[in-house]
Amino acid sequence: MRRVNLVLRSDQSFEIPIHEGYQVYSSLLGLMKESDPEVSRRVHDSTITSISLGSLHGPFRSTERPYLKQVLSHELYRLRIGITDPHDEEVFRHLVLPLLTDRKKLPLYQGSFSVEQVEDQMVSADDLIKRTQEYNQPSLNFDFLTPTCIQYRNSRVTEMYPHRIAVFHSLLSKWNQLSPDDLHMGVSRDDFGRYLIERPDLRRLATYSVQVNTVMDAKRGHSRPIFKQGFVGRCTYSFTSNAPIGFRNATLILAMFAEFSGVGSSVARGCGQVDVTVQDGVNE
Repeated sequence: MRRVNLVLRSDQSFEIPIHEGYQVYSSLLGLMKESDPEVSRRVHDSTITSISLGSLHGPFRSTERPYLKQVLSHELYRLRIGITDPHDEEVFRHLVLPLLTDRKKLPLYQGSFSVEQVEDQMVSADDLIKRTQEYNQPSLNFDFLTPTCIQYRNSRVTEMYPHRIAVFHSLLSKWNQLSPDDLHMGVSRDDFGRYLIERPDLRRLATYSVQVNTVMDAKRGHSRPIFKQGFVGRCTYSFTSNAPIGFRNATLILAMFAEFSGVGSSVARGCGQVDVTVQDGVNE
């Protein structure tokens, strides 16, 4: 798995949605299709989301039009891409290298970006497993940077609060889908409820409805947006004093994995990006 940070610049000012992830994802898929249509099709059609996108970080100007913001010309913007695809080298080659080596632009609907810099970080599952040995009484600080949309099982209901079971069961599902059989984890939903404690920062918790896609409305004869609901904010998760060591280590791995995979659904369209820090603290 790998995490790629792009530094972008535009030579023009233009408007983008406040939550621009679905436009960025569409653009990246288009670049992959030009490089290798088969890889682009596999990423798009896969039932396992193996790419996560963050939001564009940089200076924006407000606009008179609702739900839009303006990119400023010649300013720098950062974009983080997580790749958890088992064939991550192949995805990286067709996703990022065209921007870097071929100097292709990242086109959005009303303007485009050029790539100024690429930072690439790779880790293995073994690296994450080894890092669990660094902590005795860890606490996990999650900053949910973009709207995190966690669906309740097979329903249309999404969580609007960083509940420990919802967050970590989502990560567990992603891990078991993407990792080889010998690294699958058998943690139950009840384990997350029994051995974890969440402490959300309620002053920073906010909820959003975010556009993640568009579909053609056959009755109306035009496309319409698809929205999902979710939350952003900060939450700290700590372990109870009787949490088994195996459970603690598995949860630590999932927390570190979250920065690559994202949390919840629509992570390829800019939802569920997190920053995670692990600190040694006091168990309950």
